[in-house]
Amino acid sequence: MGLFEIIVIAIGLAMDAFAVSIALGLSIKNLKYREMIIPGIYFGGFQVLMPIAGYFAGVYFANRIQNLDHWIAFILLGSIGGKMIKESFSKDKNEGTNGYSLKFAKMLVLALATSIDALAVGITFAFFEVNIIKAAAIIGIITFFISVCGVKIGAIFGTRFKSKAEFIGGAILIIIGMKILIEHMFS
Repeated sequence: MGLFEIIVIAIGLAMDAFAVSIALGLSIKNLKYREMIIPGIYFGGFQVLMPIAGYFAGVYFANRIQNLDHWIAFILLGSIGGKMIKESFSKDKNEGTNGYSLKFAKMLVLALATSIDALAVGITFAFFEVNIIKAAAIIGIITFFISVCGVKIGAIFGTRFKSKAEFIGGAILIIIGMKILIEHMFS
């Protein structure tokens, strides 16, 4: 497997993180540089760790991971998305959404949910004897930059549509979770 294939795989793996980053950006008022970088660090970091973990897990866990990964991602993304939609109807707007969406626990869950596929890719890399450190670094760097761009894009639209931003962000997360579930059920 060559560099081109690894880059294409990295871009594909980063798409869920990109969509979630857009959703996060929608819920952030007055976007700061730090708030663009945090999702990139989480998503990029997990996209580095998960292929490495998958690579070393090897064949033994392959069937178990493939049978559950879509359900785990669906439940995690759906619950966070549902919470965002619920909060979009909240009458208490004094606390705002700035920074809330980037709290540690929430980012950890989102990063895990968007990187489960990377675990399976790591297992595949083991079969092709790919240099896992090089591949994981490429995947992480690409995911980092795509995620940063996603937050910025979401923030641009969020400032125009403040009242609907959190609802849209939650809906996006639920749709991504459903997409992952449907793709795995019918493939």
